[in-house]
Amino acid sequence: MKNRKTMASVPVSIPKRRFPEFRARDAWQKRKLSYLLSEPKQRNRDLKFGANDVLSVSGEFGCVNQIALLGRSYAGASVENYHVVQAGDVVYTKSPLKRNPYGIIKANKGRAGIVSTLYAVYRPTAEALADYLDYYFSNDYHLNSYLQPIVKKGAKNDMKVNNSDVLTGEVWVPEIDEQQKIAECLSTFDELIVATGQKLDALKAHKKGLMQQLFPREGETVPRLRFPEFQDAPDWKSDSLGKIFNTASGGTPSRAEKSYWNGSIPWITTSLVDFRVITGADEFITAQGLEKSSAKLFPKGTVLMAMYGQGKTRGQVALLAVEVATNQACAAILPRSDIDPYFVFLNLAGRYEEIRRISNAGGQENLSQDLIRGIAFSFPESEDEQRKVTDCLSFLDDLITAQSDQLETLKAHKKGLMQQLFPSPAMTDA
Repeated sequence: MKNRKTMASVPVSIPKRRFPEFRARDAWQKRKLSYLLSEPKQRNRDLKFGANDVLSVSGEFGCVNQIALLGRSYAGASVENYHVVQAGDVVYTKSPLKRNPYGIIKANKGRAGIVSTLYAVYRPTAEALADYLDYYFSNDYHLNSYLQPIVKKGAKNDMKVNNSDVLTGEVWVPEIDEQQKIAECLSTFDELIVATGQKLDALKAHKKGLMQQLFPREGETVPRLRFPEFQDAPDWKSDSLGKIFNTASGGTPSRAEKSYWNGSIPWITTSLVDFRVITGADEFITAQGLEKSSAKLFPKGTVLMAMYGQGKTRGQVALLAVEVATNQACAAILPRSDIDPYFVFLNLAGRYEEIRRISNAGGQENLSQDLIRGIAFSFPESEDEQRKVTDCLSFLDDLITAQSDQLETLKAHKKGLMQQLFPSPAMTDA
């Protein structure tokens, strides 16, 4: 009776989805992590790893790096007392992120190496598989709900998790062969996600390289690559943007005047100017707001360029598929009937880094109307050649979009599968 009472006190649960060969098995139990992991506490002074053996989040090993996450560099510091990490160990760092405010728990999926003393290193017992725990804790709920109860307040109310306390909580765990099956299933998804992401990156790189060939480079008037039917056509026409197109900028109606806002006129800021075709807006102004401010209506086919922003915003472009008004941070390059707007958009999008280099050298390094009007621009007079260029790049854009959608679908499917393969917060103990 005593043993039965002890067994009954152990929380148990069954995940929503279970592989067929395990459906007749007992329910999962909650186990203290100390039952699944031990702390080897092996230091580098005994093995003499070098600085090149410090494991990194950006590498293939899956461990987290204090330089990437804490913004600190320990280059030049002695690595004698660093923790030794073997393949299959589990590493904890208390480095907080917005998504994981109490720290990160990751398995080392590569070679042996070392991590600084900011980390704790744990080694799986015979009852646990590091890859299983890695997937378990990659679920935000499982990680944060596990660490949150063992958080302690430090100086200035900073939240801390002591390395020695990490093993004190409980996790849902099946027997080792079921852990293996779950890890193998999710690993297959990871391999598909990586392969799909690599193909997406290859398509983007191919498009970028092709754009450098299909449009003339700085100081040139003929592209390096021209379609056969246009090999003998005249050189492209070249001049400054300001001499080829009319340009303007917008404005912002007074936020204090309620009658200027929540009307029917789409109003665009640079938050939407990010290499997209704009079909709508997040904010709207009224006809009165348009009339009483420096905001202007720009027609469909206008190319917008972001003039301000210290991050990546400055120099980004977008193409209007609808009539909109903009704020003063957007420069508008108005359409011409004999130049395909999409051709203009693609041309300037492919010159993002070049355009950023012409920004003002001092102060905020912003673009200005004068700087934008001075940008060199080349185009073929033949609208057929313009269309040929845009059709080619549009085909690549369609492939990129399809590949990107496939990647997001795989990620969503994996996330949904994980919610079913592990007991969820909605499940009650059996």
